Amino acid sequence: QVQLVESGGGLVQTGGSLRLSCAASGRSIRMYAMGWFRQAPGKEREFVAGISLSSISTPYADSVKGRFTISRDNAKNTVYLQMNSLKPEDTAVYYCAANTRNPVEWGRSTEYAYWGQGTQVTVSS
Repeated sequence: QVQLVESGGGLVQTGGSLRLSCAASGRSIRMYAMGWFRQAPGKEREFVAGISLSSISTPYADSVKGRFTISRDNAKNTVYLQMNSLKPEDTAVYYCAANTRNPVEWGRSTEYAYWGQGTQVTVSS
């Protein structure tokens, strides 16, 4: 099975940028559809972005569309989330997730079998 480790979180001012990384080990990410989720204090975990097995499909939550970009580098076995124009409401713990098939519903967390431990993103106003 695959193990996932997120990195790249931190503190950034409103309007700034961060790039999150999700490094996989144990299996090639070529075998997985990948997603990014986030969870803010007191709120439910929510879908942010996904990338299909073929990388052709990249769905985004409406709240991040046009600001965030998901990508994968199969050679580095890593998935990225480039986050631009950050807002205080983007503050959350960000998690990457994987599954061996493309989700029927990308935003449903139960579609993903494997999860990382999360990385904190804090956007100051």
